[in-house]
Amino acid sequence: MASYDIEIILNRQLADCLSIPVFITDTVGNLIFYNEPAEKILGTSFESTGEMPVSEWGTIFKPLDEKGRPLPPEHLPLVKTIHDQLPHHKVFWIESLQGEAEKISVTSYPVIGRTGAFLGAVAIFWENKDS
Repeated sequence: MASYDIEIILNRQLADCLSIPVFITDTVGNLIFYNEPAEKILGTSFESTGEMPVSEWGTIFKPLDEKGRPLPPEHLPLVKTIHDQLPHHKVFWIESLQGEAEKISVTSYPVIGRTGAFLGAVAIFWENKDS
């Protein structure tokens, strides 16, 4: 694992303790961690995939709109947060690596260090049971 700022390390530690899925990225969008609850929705473990660039994770897990059309990475809350360093939220569908589609709600937020520097972004997500 690469060396990360303490704020990223603490977010990862928190993600390990949560029962909801969490993604953590660096400042350019590389996925640097996702927790065990995220593995269940995505259909693969972080240990299997390891870190990956946004061009890969933004499409490998197949985000879809309400009509089943692919959502480009730039429409995903986490990618928006990486670009503008603001929180974002969106409800959409995701198809796992096993081909199972689930409607999820995603909220993302920036990780800002004590010096005010942007260090990365976090997304929490959960199954959306609303029709």
